[in-house]
Amino acid sequence: MLTAASRTRFYECFDIHVECSGNLWGREDFVKGARRDTIAAMTSPEPVESRTQTRTQGRTAQTATLAEIAREAGVSAPTVSKVLNGRADVAPATRARVEELLRAHGYRRRRAEATRSPLIDLVFHELESAWALEVIRGVENVARDAGLSVVLSESAGRLTPGRTWADQVAARRPHGVVLVLSGLDESQRALLTSRSIPFVVMDPAGDPGADVPSIGATNWQGGLAATRHLVELGHRRIGAISGPSQMMCSRARIDGYRAALETAGLPVDPALIAGGDFHHEAGYRLGLELLRRPDRPTAVFAGNDLQALGLYEAARELGLRIPEDLSVVGFDDLPVAPLVGPPLTTVRQPLTEMAEAAARLVLDLGRDEDAPAATRVELATSLVVRSSTAVPA
Repeated sequence: MLTAASRTRFYECFDIHVECSGNLWGREDFVKGARRDTIAAMTSPEPVESRTQTRTQGRTAQTATLAEIAREAGVSAPTVSKVLNGRADVAPATRARVEELLRAHGYRRRRAEATRSPLIDLVFHELESAWALEVIRGVENVARDAGLSVVLSESAGRLTPGRTWADQVAARRPHGVVLVLSGLDESQRALLTSRSIPFVVMDPAGDPGADVPSIGATNWQGGLAATRHLVELGHRRIGAISGPSQMMCSRARIDGYRAALETAGLPVDPALIAGGDFHHEAGYRLGLELLRRPDRPTAVFAGNDLQALGLYEAARELGLRIPEDLSVVGFDDLPVAPLVGPPLTTVRQPLTEMAEAAARLVLDLGRDEDAPAATRVELATSLVVRSSTAVPA
C-alpha cells in the first residue's frame, strides 16, 4: 500500500499530473491553457446570406439555424448546444440524431489534431498497488518518447469513471485515453468519439464490445500453467483464491485452474475455491479460511501476487512452512515477487509491455482517424518457477 508521501515521491520522478475526485493537480498555467482550449466539437461555416450582414445579424442567423435544427430533431436548443460542446449528459440516440442534422445543415467537425493537449489520460479503478506502478511506468515510457505528459485518474473502485469525468477529458482534449480494469458507459463513449478522442481499454473488467480496442494478457493460459505446475509436482488438493467475479481476467484465471484439474482427472472442489478482491488483505483472510480446513489444500493458486503475499502471512500465522507444508503460486510477477521469503513462484504477465502497447495503440488511433478501432490484443503470460513450490510432504 502506498502512503501519501511515497506516492508523491513517485510522481515527482515522472512528468505526471494526478486527477482525483474531479480535481486536476499540476501546473496552474497548463490548467488555464486547457480551459482556454475548450471549444465546440462541431463548428458552423458562415451562412452565405450573413456575409453582407452586420456581426449582430450574423449571430441572429446562426441562432435561428440552431433553433431550426432543434425543432427538426424534436429537442430543445440547449440540447443542441450540449451536443455542439461535447457534453456527456445527452442520450446516445439523441446525440446521433442531432449530429446527423448538424452535418446535413453544413456543420463540420473541427479537426482534433490542432487543438489537442500534450497529454495521455490514464484511468485506474484503483491506484493503491504496485501493480498500478508498473502500468504507469509503461504508459509514461511511451508518453515521454512522444513528448507528452500523463494525467492519472482514479474511479475509487468503480469500474466506470464518474459522471463528470468525460466532460473534463473532453475539455482537456488529450491525445487519447487508456483505461485500466475500467470501462466506459454508452454516453461516455459517445462523447469521446464525438470529440475525436481515441480510447483503449487495458485488461478490461468486462466485455468491452467488439468496437472497443483492448490490450490484455493470456489469463486463461496463465491459470492453466500455474495449476499444471502444481499437479506435476504431485499435489492433488489444490486450492485457489480468485479475484472479483465481475472481472474478465479473474474469471479467465480460475477457468484455467479448473481446466488443468479436469485435464489431470482431478475433481474441482468448490470448497477449495475462495473469492475476494485482488488485495493483500483478501489473500490473508481467505487463506486462513482455506488453511484452517481439516482437509486443507497442500497447494494454492492465488489470483495475483498481492493475494499470494497475504496467503504467506496466513500460513506463517498457522505455523505452516512454505514450501514444505504449502506450495503457493501467484500471478503478475511484481518486482517484490523474487524478494520475499521464499521467492514466489508466479505467472508473469508483462504489465509494463501491456501498458506500452495500450499507449502506442491509442496514439496510433489518434494519428489515423480511419484506422480500424476494433483491435483486441493479448500478450503472452509465462510461468516463473522460484522457491515457493515443491513436492508435497
